[in-house]
Amino acid sequence: MTTGRTGWTLAAILFCILAETGRELCFKHGAKRVLAETLRKPVIWLGITFWGFELVMWTRVLEEVALSVAFPLMALSYAAIAFAGAAIFKETINLRHALGIVLVTLGVVCVGATGL
Repeated sequence: MTTGRTGWTLAAILFCILAETGRELCFKHGAKRVLAETLRKPVIWLGITFWGFELVMWTRVLEEVALSVAFPLMALSYAAIAFAGAAIFKETINLRHALGIVLVTLGVVCVGATGL
């Protein structure tokens, strides 16, 4: 397992964050109370596809990066999903929510600064 920063590793982690964000947006868009109805929606299957691609890429990332570094970096998906929910679904982000996003992002910066 290497700890050196590589362009591929950063791109792979970014891909995982974006795939996770896309997956959650698809699941939110396709969510229905009845499971059978939900599973008939193409957007749900798109979300599952994002999940599959993320699984493959995440496994590759973990071959090269310590879990104690890689997993906290994935917390950026929390911020991405919150902002995407606000932009696409018109969900509100109140001050306390925004502060939490900022704190998570600062934590990710601290972890990333330790060396990827």
